[in-house]
Amino acid sequence: MPDVLSAPLVVEFPFTRSLGPVQSAFLTGLRERTVLGVRADDGTVLVPPVEYDPVTANELGDLVEVAPTGTVTTWAWNPSPRRDQPLDTPFAWVLVRLDGAGTALLHVLDAPGPDAVRTGMRVRIRWAANRTGAITDIACFEPYESEPGPAEPAPHTGEFADPVTGITAPARLDYVHTPGRAQSAYIKALEERRTVGERCPSCRKVYVPPRGACPTCGVATAEQVEVGPRGTVTTFCIVNIKAKNLDIEVPYVYAHIALDGADLALHGRIAGIPYDQVRMGLRVEPVWSEGARHVDHYRPTGEPDADYDTYKELV
Repeated sequence: MPDVLSAPLVVEFPFTRSLGPVQSAFLTGLRERTVLGVRADDGTVLVPPVEYDPVTANELGDLVEVAPTGTVTTWAWNPSPRRDQPLDTPFAWVLVRLDGAGTALLHVLDAPGPDAVRTGMRVRIRWAANRTGAITDIACFEPYESEPGPAEPAPHTGEFADPVTGITAPARLDYVHTPGRAQSAYIKALEERRTVGERCPSCRKVYVPPRGACPTCGVATAEQVEVGPRGTVTTFCIVNIKAKNLDIEVPYVYAHIALDGADLALHGRIAGIPYDQVRMGLRVEPVWSEGARHVDHYRPTGEPDADYDTYKELV
């Protein structure tokens, strides 16, 4: 049995969204060291504010200003902060009900250790030195001995100069990917410039890349079958937006390619032909970059196009 491979994998992208009037006022307020909530239909002040009542689904817009002090309602200690977390030293995750609010805000508490944290303790906001209109304008909470503030918050128009209208939040997932026995064999075959799949012992279909089990019959697969290297374009799309960190000029074509002998189409880029001449049925072959462990792209073979009936089940 071949060794099972594993490797670190990072999925990262920026998530950009526009803001409605309530969220815009909340984030702009943080930039101005002001915490806003919104009053729900039952009178509860929601912090952070939402645009629609969680019970009635009615649109909300009655903004109020709450205090920068509050009470910890529950907490959990984090002894090992991760990259890009609010603090780089051990801290507590806390739910804080700010004075005047009826709900709790999730953030972090800067404390010397878990013995210094308790439910019911009083805290206040420590504002970031540089504020841009984001939840990170609250750098953290810190212990603060005080009596609870007034329960009734002050009304607020939500109007600020130069309001924040959109945010870009980075999304990132770091993990170790283990492809398993079947895909490890597939990847190792690619190092030898071969493409292998596995045949289902029941329906006899060959799946590429192999999954270790037949997705139709649900039985384990073990018989390796070499397929290709040539194949047929079953369907495709033209990419017009350049991806970050991808050194490929747009427009280019990304296609589903049914390799000869395979019963499942795989993904691949088509090159060596003008993008507007790529078509269903086009016969293609792989092109390997020097020293690469995978196919760089597929190019036309010059053969006549495949008849639709030969690949229609794989579209």
